[in-house]
Amino acid sequence: MRMNVSAEAGEAAGLRPLSARSVVLSLLLGAHPPELPVKDLVRLVEPFGVGGSTLRAALSRMVAAGDLRRTDGVYGLSDRLLARQRRQDEALHPRTRAWNGDWQMVVITATGRGPAERADLRARLGALRLAELREGVWLRPANLARPLPDDLARLAESYTAHPDGSPHDLAARLWPLAAWATAARTLLARAAGAHHPADRLATFAAAVRHLLTDPVLPPALLPPDWPGEALRSAYAGYEEELAASVGLRGDH
Repeated sequence: MRMNVSAEAGEAAGLRPLSARSVVLSLLLGAHPPELPVKDLVRLVEPFGVGGSTLRAALSRMVAAGDLRRTDGVYGLSDRLLARQRRQDEALHPRTRAWNGDWQMVVITATGRGPAERADLRARLGALRLAELREGVWLRPANLARPLPDDLARLAESYTAHPDGSPHDLAARLWPLAAWATAARTLLARAAGAHHPADRLATFAAAVRHLLTDPVLPPALLPPDWPGEALRSAYAGYEEELAASVGLRGDH
């Protein structure tokens, strides 16, 4: 089963407008630490077409929904969204190591799981940049410098594999590389032509979502002119631009 290219990236030529909630989350997910006083948020969201009353209503709903926590007038990301920020940071700065030709294979061993549990496990394995070769068997080149989460040990077993045949053909079977690259180039073109703050924020929010689906393959397995690093660099530049213009601290 192939990894899906993000729908947002595929629709980059006609990005949907960002809601007040999306603007707040985009700002906080890009801030380190991810918390801001309400008075600063009122100032920061104005260039994106969000008024003060709309912002305050959105903040109340987000606290009630568990998206944000509020302490003495300062809003910060909830634990769930702090985990999302960590995944986003990892997508922008993936930790890799030299590839020696080994592949990581994860085999699901747990049984008796319901549909929701199976879907959650599939989402987690996809977020770890693994791809499903066949039901219950997930693969990727062993070039990422990260262990599997400890709690996956009760659900799956991990092996070092040496698949027969061409690794290029296997990578092309597991990931829609041409489609991912096309969508990334569309986002880069959109970013170059977007000048209004709301358009730029929407474009780079889609870029982050798209980078979360980048398989981060070894250079030897990537097609020519792979745009992954260019998209990361463009987003890093936008983070610096946003930090400079609105006073967010963008260092990690």
